[in-house]
Amino acid sequence: MPKCGVTICEKSCLFLEHSYFCHMKQLNPSIKLHVLIGALLSIWIFLFAFFIRPFEHGRMDFKVWMTVSLGFSILAFICYGIISIFQKVVYQQKTKWSIEFEILTLILFFIIYTIVTYIFYRSSLVKGIYDFSTFLREIILNSILILTPILILVRTYAIKLIPVKDDSITIKGENKLDILKIKQSDLICISNSQNYVEIFYLEQGKLKSKLIRSSLKKLQADFDFLLQTHRSHLLNPTHFKSWKDSSTILLTQMELPVSKNYKEQVLAL
Repeated sequence: MPKCGVTICEKSCLFLEHSYFCHMKQLNPSIKLHVLIGALLSIWIFLFAFFIRPFEHGRMDFKVWMTVSLGFSILAFICYGIISIFQKVVYQQKTKWSIEFEILTLILFFIIYTIVTYIFYRSSLVKGIYDFSTFLREIILNSILILTPILILVRTYAIKLIPVKDDSITIKGENKLDILKIKQSDLICISNSQNYVEIFYLEQGKLKSKLIRSSLKKLQADFDFLLQTHRSHLLNPTHFKSWKDSSTILLTQMELPVSKNYKEQVLAL
């Protein structure tokens, strides 16, 4: 039994670790959301510092400790606000997030927080007696141990609040009833059919088609992700599978001809 218990525990830890590191590869860049996180973090720090007094060194009366609690909480809010702006700038430039960026963000937060709280601690408002090394050891290291799990939890939860992007597209024809709304990822290709176009798409994994009175030229202008393979065919590149022969390609559940004029751009897929 003990051996089994250890195995279950180890599996749980590995699962949590894997889940966290997977979330660290994402970022919710919303400034408003992180301002809210900073406010909640600030309130939590004030309540913890004021009632638990984990950093008290015996020379602080009620008034001074109230000042310390308020100061440490407000500074945490300001520091996290700075970090929120920093991470959004990085995210916009890189258009992605990574474990390295996440760790750097947390480290940068604690570095800034250490500097500003030490300045505040040694100011005339508090008149703290610790030098920097003692302050770092007695106060900041304890703060890191307390704040890191909270930051991890709230930042992980923030990922779940990222709005789900609607990738649906609406294809309209000349007639009012000529309309088809599908996910972009479900559209396979569009083929010319005299005065109409035939749209091939997936519906619950099954191949479907619909005729709409329109032209390939108009639809290619409306949806620039489509790739022309033939004067009569437009392809959604995500459904390209392979070449059947020198003039035919295999798509999801169907095939499409490729003319010489468009062969080069199809070869680039």
